[in-house]
Amino acid sequence: MKKFAALAALFCTSGAIVVAANRIVTHDADPFLRRLFPSAVAFSPFAGTPLHYKAYAVDPRSNPSAPPVGYVFWTTDVVPTEYAYHGPLHILVGMDTSGVINGAILAYHSDPYGYFSVEPPQFVAQFKGKSIRDPFQVGVDIHAVSRASISIASGTRAIRDSARLMARQFLNPAAVKR
Repeated sequence: MKKFAALAALFCTSGAIVVAANRIVTHDADPFLRRLFPSAVAFSPFAGTPLHYKAYAVDPRSNPSAPPVGYVFWTTDVVPTEYAYHGPLHILVGMDTSGVINGAILAYHSDPYGYFSVEPPQFVAQFKGKSIRDPFQVGVDIHAVSRASISIASGTRAIRDSARLMARQFLNPAAVKR
């Protein structure tokens, strides 16, 4: 057990992916949170069901009734069974309270062809500004940036399905934009 704890500590400090309690955890999301919500003043701890961060425009410690301006979540926590060609794509997604995606960051993948499919910045960049009510169909409103159709389709489904599940859980349907 001590060896596992030491190994887990080593992986955690390096920002690597580790398996803990039947869950794959991507550590050190903090540097990404500001990229997804640059104007946020504070972020909640990583908690809730499904696991997520809340982004705040006002510090919730000084104003506990302040509503969040958005949510940040890992696709692997919300839709853990979505697999690309060679496993899950660890994508961090930021979504505002009107159901519009602020951005997506691909933090990790194990696809052997990811370097020309899901890794190019234009893949995740095309989700910024999309509403959860958009179709999210490769070839329609999502560009297939490569011919790696399994990984492109999986990444698209992971972002679409996780964003829609988070919206159902946390957003007011009347506030969601078309």
